[in-house]
Amino acid sequence: MPQSLLEKYGFRNKKILRNAPPAVLYEEAVKFEAGTVISDTGALVALSGEKTGRSPNDKRVVKNADSEKDVWWGKINVALEEHVFMLNRQRALDYIDLRERVYVFDGFAGWDPDHQIKVRIIATRAYHALFMHNMLIRPTAEQLENFGEPDFVIFNAGVFPANPYTEGMTSSTSISMNFERGEMVILGTEYAGEMKKGIFTLMNYLMPKKGVLSMHCSANEGDTPDDVAIFFGLSGTGKTTLSADPKRKLIGDDEHCWTDGGVFNIEGGCYAKTIDLSEEKEPDIYRAIRFGAVLENVVVEPSTRAVDYHDSSITQNTRTSYPIEHISNAKIPCVGGHPKNIIFLTADAFGVLPPVSRLSPEQAMYHFISGYTAKVAGTEMGVTEPQATFSACFGAAFLVWPPTKYAEMLAEKMRKHGAKAWLVNTGWTGGPYGVGKRIDLPSTRAIIDAIHSGALNDIGTTVDPFFGVHVPKEVPRVKTELLTPRMTWADKEAYDKTAKKLVDLFKSNFHQYEGFASAEILAAAPNY
Repeated sequence: MPQSLLEKYGFRNKKILRNAPPAVLYEEAVKFEAGTVISDTGALVALSGEKTGRSPNDKRVVKNADSEKDVWWGKINVALEEHVFMLNRQRALDYIDLRERVYVFDGFAGWDPDHQIKVRIIATRAYHALFMHNMLIRPTAEQLENFGEPDFVIFNAGVFPANPYTEGMTSSTSISMNFERGEMVILGTEYAGEMKKGIFTLMNYLMPKKGVLSMHCSANEGDTPDDVAIFFGLSGTGKTTLSADPKRKLIGDDEHCWTDGGVFNIEGGCYAKTIDLSEEKEPDIYRAIRFGAVLENVVVEPSTRAVDYHDSSITQNTRTSYPIEHISNAKIPCVGGHPKNIIFLTADAFGVLPPVSRLSPEQAMYHFISGYTAKVAGTEMGVTEPQATFSACFGAAFLVWPPTKYAEMLAEKMRKHGAKAWLVNTGWTGGPYGVGKRIDLPSTRAIIDAIHSGALNDIGTTVDPFFGVHVPKEVPRVKTELLTPRMTWADKEAYDKTAKKLVDLFKSNFHQYEGFASAEILAAAPNY
């Protein structure tokens, strides 16, 4: 790589590898990075050090007059002064400049050329370069030759700690975003997912300014470009499983935008959890873990290099990153028409919500802002009943504008393009966790198939007395009694009591958005 391309950052390194092919990055990682090996399927196995997940409490956003009024300030977007960002930036640059070798990857975010941005990754680990080689859209030789100046630069000096005594820092980890400079600085964490989510955060800021809705969702397509479905859902709700449909083409598994022309994937690859992964349950992901893929923090058998996907001794958050081309039914370019169906997935451990219900645009906004799911009892000491979890827009950690901004854009696009919204509960029925049972996967798949086929569009509905949503009276291949949650409970009074409790949890969570939400959204709240 020509030294001149990085001279603007003050680097004096002699060994700079720009857009090195995966084979070279394999060689670099195995030779220079402790604990890095190659698995028996050909994936690069890397360790991310002390941090095996994101550090949301250490994320900061520079407060600038140009963007200050747009940002949803608070626990998600914690303000940082410009001079502190520059201190962290210089700390990162000084560390990078002392390394004997630096890895640079230039690529694109966004498959739609009209909304694509150029991203540059500058890192000190080959594993990080390979990760972003997978997660960004890889340029052709011609595109790389004419790449020019990037729109966004990530300085990943995560091996080196932040100074916790610097103003605004709370630990030795710092993830700092500066929208005006188009830069991100990473210190004190080697977890690669910080880079991926930093780019998504940037897109969540830039795209709404252009009238484009950015979304934390998966997307797939049927036989025609106008048969697109998008799936929102927090961890454990089935977003990856249900969007990976052998009968449909995968547009992407995590981050998308909705424009006046349709949807496009932001990323060039996938980043999937691998804990308890099996070929039987997740064949597409399992088979994608081959040469070019990265495996993070998994345990490998020393003599055979076979991966034990059930071993969580390093972390529960074991992961794999691979180019989307590793998925056999991926649609490339990763673009599609306007969504016909929008599916909100929730795993309701209270056993209250119907397995499927149709939402009005206003209800869709309400549930989109709420971003509800529930964790089961027993996940923490002293927790004896389900715990409600709310994450605005099913991705609060990555939002920049207030959640109502994204919700109003979603409703506008739904109305304009005639998209239908559905709430699908993949959680419990017949009682809460510990009493009832999980809705079986074949029934959920049948519900998703019925949504795709349009079979539920003209079926009669009943109105849920607590949430006001419209519940289909029948679904092909699904037992009718499953569709009305109250009928599956032996103790009907217990159901009513639990339903009222969940309604109160929804209302309590939504108090924080009442100052932003319209009267139509507030009117769509559940009640009793």
